[in-house]
Amino acid sequence: MGREKLRGSEFVKILLLGADGQIGWELRRSLAPLGQLIALGRAGSGHLCGDLTNSAGLDHTIGTVGPDVIVNAAAYTAVDKAESEAALAQVVNGDAPGLLARAAARTGALLVHYSTDYVFDGSGDTPWCEDDRTSPLSVYGNTKLAGEQAIVGAGCRHLIFRTSWVYAARGGNFARTMLRLGGERDRLSVIDDQYGAPTGGDLIADVTAHAIAAIERKSGQSGIYHLAASGTTTWNSYARFVLQSARERGVALRTTPDAIDPVPTSSYKTAAQRPQNSRLNTSKLTQTFGLTLPHWENGVARLLAEILEK
Repeated sequence: MGREKLRGSEFVKILLLGADGQIGWELRRSLAPLGQLIALGRAGSGHLCGDLTNSAGLDHTIGTVGPDVIVNAAAYTAVDKAESEAALAQVVNGDAPGLLARAAARTGALLVHYSTDYVFDGSGDTPWCEDDRTSPLSVYGNTKLAGEQAIVGAGCRHLIFRTSWVYAARGGNFARTMLRLGGERDRLSVIDDQYGAPTGGDLIADVTAHAIAAIERKSGQSGIYHLAASGTTTWNSYARFVLQSARERGVALRTTPDAIDPVPTSSYKTAAQRPQNSRLNTSKLTQTFGLTLPHWENGVARLLAEILEK
């Protein structure tokens, strides 16, 4: 029933959870043309529940809405805090996706979910492929992996997108932090031995919409995909790009790009261990769905244009 409606009716129902987050906010825009969008933040709406810690509420919401597509953009993302709130992180990142997957399996709905490079141990310097061995270093990574496994185990149609270094114009982000600190200090110290690709929430949302449409046209296939902007950088080089771009736009900053000192991860003590290699091989995604992923600098330049012009 769900598949027939998606191909032949304008009244497709898409249930979006986590609608107020960085990715969720962009998904409100990208998913709207696909059908009838019911977008819920954690507070929900009326009698509909968007709280991933409320299993009964989620079941009620899915039963009431009867979605053809469930998009879960909600997650516990406080990486360090998860070390002391493991049970809560497991409920949100591990248990709730399993509940959504079982509901999707019962109804034939497509489930879209977002995961992370933190499911890997960050070793080596080769971009991670989807079938590489997982070995999380943190509670956060373990709970995100548990969510993936619960979805796959439920046997529902699914798209799991692993991504990394996510940013969006809405809310706080690394670029805003660098601009603030660059205006306050003469020198900065930024980690230079972690590698990845800054990936915009807008890119993730647009790829999601494209993939959903392709799945329902049967020109794509269910599974796990790596989704990140192309290219590779470090946090230090990312910071230099941000400040250089801002200065070229006439923003007055105390810190020059050359005054951003490279430091190792060991210089900052955190509760959770970070993967040093967050590179993701996106070949499966681009080949399956016929996509070209833009370079990370393009997305960050667009972000800066948006936040600096306000």
